[in-house]
Amino acid sequence: MSTHEQLMKALVQQSHQGPKDLTLTAGQPRPVPGSGEYLIRVGAAGVNFADVMQSRGIYEGGPQAPYVAGFEAVGEIVAAAPDVESPLPLGTHVVGVGAGAFAQYTTMHSAGVLPVPSGWSDAESLGLVLNWATALAALKPMGEIKPGEVVLVYAAAGGVGQAAVRLARHYGARVIATASPAKHATVKGLGADEVLDSRRPDLAEEILRLTGGVDLVLESVGEATFGASLAVAKPFTGRIVIFGAASGHAEFSTRDLLFTHYAQVRGLHIFKWAAAAPAAFKELLVELDELIAQGVYPPGTPQIHPLALGPDVLRQLEEGQTSGKHALDPWR
Repeated sequence: MSTHEQLMKALVQQSHQGPKDLTLTAGQPRPVPGSGEYLIRVGAAGVNFADVMQSRGIYEGGPQAPYVAGFEAVGEIVAAAPDVESPLPLGTHVVGVGAGAFAQYTTMHSAGVLPVPSGWSDAESLGLVLNWATALAALKPMGEIKPGEVVLVYAAAGGVGQAAVRLARHYGARVIATASPAKHATVKGLGADEVLDSRRPDLAEEILRLTGGVDLVLESVGEATFGASLAVAKPFTGRIVIFGAASGHAEFSTRDLLFTHYAQVRGLHIFKWAAAAPAAFKELLVELDELIAQGVYPPGTPQIHPLALGPDVLRQLEEGQTSGKHALDPWR
């Protein structure tokens, strides 16, 4: 293989000053799979708010600039490390996570990839091991959702939010969702019973008026909404599952839980949970397969952009201007 053939297009984050310092290069060395890894020819790379946080250096344990950005991708296995046990055949299309996904080639650990569902395109599979797995984990093993309960889903027009609304309705819950006004119709169409603007000053009061108290809160906004989350969760039985902090981290104390709100607060980082509880994660993936077979989890419909537009897409995501799943095509 010539030196030219070993280079690829990629988006490199040059600093921690945000998406504006994400630059396209055509001279990035193609990665080599390490122990237990596949080399993937990327068909599409998913865009997530964690990419924004990493671009600003505020994602705990995130990469240090400069680095090839992105961590969610789907594509074709073109090579495997010698120590991969029972490797999938070369040419298999898989979806998973791995550092440096905003590129024509990336590596993924073999234990963390899933074959693309039969009949689905690469892009339609984005979100399987990230958005939908996070939503399902937040609702079921972490959130212990039960039929008839009230579930509050913040940022319901985003990738995880849309999955959570669909799933919560499937499991028999009443869904109160938040989204910016321009996205209310989209969220209503997914099955939400009520859609509110999370920026309204009386958010907690309105949720309490509508529900009398929430059984399960899926909290991904953080500082801007966490006070409302504590206020609306039912005393003692109400659960708050935190899986994001788009507006920054919220502070709360034992005083809040002992004397004011009494909610059960649980944290979820999907990849760390999967590593710590692999048997439970496998059960989750089996359930996702069943949801696909039942048509509850339909093929995704991401908006796909050329790789060069990655900085613009991340900026729009940071500013709350996007809806649904977005992806980058590294070959365009």
